[in-house]
Amino acid sequence: MLEQLKRLQSGIEGLDALLKGGLIAGSSYIVQGRPGSGKTILANQIAFNHVRNGGRVLVATLLSESHERLFQFLSTLRFFDPSRVGNEIQFVSAFDTLENEGLDEVVKLLRREISRQKATVLIVDGLLNARSKADNQIDTKKFISELQGHAAFAGCTVLFLTSSRLDDGSPEHTMVDGVIEMGEELHGTRSVRRIQLRKTRGSGALSGLHECEITDDGLVVHPRLESLYSRPSQQDSADLTRIPSGIDSLDTLVEGGLPASSVTLVMGPSGIGKTSLGLSFLAKATPAEPALLFGFYETPQRLRLKARSMGIDLQALEDSGTAHIVWQPTTEGLLDGLGARLLKAVEKHGSKRVLIDSLGGMARVASSPARLNEFFSALMSELRGRGVTVFATWEMRDLFGSEILSPAPELSSIVDNLLLMRFVEMNSELKRVLSILKMRDSFYDPALFEVVISQNGIALNKAFKHATAVLSGTATPAPDA
Repeated sequence: MLEQLKRLQSGIEGLDALLKGGLIAGSSYIVQGRPGSGKTILANQIAFNHVRNGGRVLVATLLSESHERLFQFLSTLRFFDPSRVGNEIQFVSAFDTLENEGLDEVVKLLRREISRQKATVLIVDGLLNARSKADNQIDTKKFISELQGHAAFAGCTVLFLTSSRLDDGSPEHTMVDGVIEMGEELHGTRSVRRIQLRKTRGSGALSGLHECEITDDGLVVHPRLESLYSRPSQQDSADLTRIPSGIDSLDTLVEGGLPASSVTLVMGPSGIGKTSLGLSFLAKATPAEPALLFGFYETPQRLRLKARSMGIDLQALEDSGTAHIVWQPTTEGLLDGLGARLLKAVEKHGSKRVLIDSLGGMARVASSPARLNEFFSALMSELRGRGVTVFATWEMRDLFGSEILSPAPELSSIVDNLLLMRFVEMNSELKRVLSILKMRDSFYDPALFEVVISQNGIALNKAFKHATAVLSGTATPAPDA
């Protein structure tokens, strides 16, 4: 029976997810990327996380930059612990040795330090300098091979950092077990950092480009949600239990309520009442099955005021732990980061009802709109698998008009239930109209209903029996039979 490969966790949650458990202990990796891409932060974050778990780290630099300057930069990040420096983490400059004595002496220096420090992680910063000192590719391979050999014998995992974008056929790539590439792209005026595993010998990995960011906590990696949850982490329930939508008149139209663990999307223009429907859904939460409001456009205080105008005491629901609000602006953020934040909040609070207000708020931060369908499909499938009933909104651009634009090309893979809201002018009055376009595994009334929002909540009244072209926005009287 084959022995399971021992993993060395990086302590960077998203990176360990990409590596399917962490770095392979005793292996060697190249971390490459242009200056400023985050290589040094990633390596030092791994180092400080490693010593917190009882390991020892040797950081060797082949660059002329002083360690004091490095410490100044790292001191702004929370993972940096100066008390570890000189004890569990040793910093050694091999620049002068490289310049004056060559690669062979650098290898001897590092071999001595690995043994003396009993290092279990070795970080070599400045592989490009070592390459420039090599007379040929054989010398570069020999340098890496000798360091790898001694490190592996000592049970030490090696990270080589380089600002050069090495190609797959370079001598460095052929010698190491893994290649982690970091980069940065401009999308309009916004800069997005990305990370990619170019090579992972002997181990599975989540391939492709993944978003990351540098925060006060250090590097945060957000794996693409559709790769992380290509299959839901839990089995979707086959239970067709009905749960109250929060609008009694709607429940009578759909066999008693919304199917549990389903996804309902309400589409409509600004001001039509989408959030109000969502708040009614939220208000039916209980302490045993709490709710989560994941919002973008309206701040928590404005949501509380809106709920109060409908007779819903959202503040009381929050105080009792029945409801929780997670709010974020749409000006910044990463799509996969938002997805991860939502799932963590659901797990933290045990949420069984989730209002996402709105999907458009999440879509605004997407650097690649082409993957929105896959992202939303994976997110909703994972929420269904966790037994969560989702109520989401999507703002349509036009207040009036017969054209209805779908938020995604394959909507059926994302939502189970679809509600459409429009404004309609009738008898010189502006009315709200709601129609049920789809209700999976349910019978429903396909009629058009007027939406009435008052201090007592929301009611749906059957209307427009004697009018045509209602959804165009301008109703006309139906001809007499």
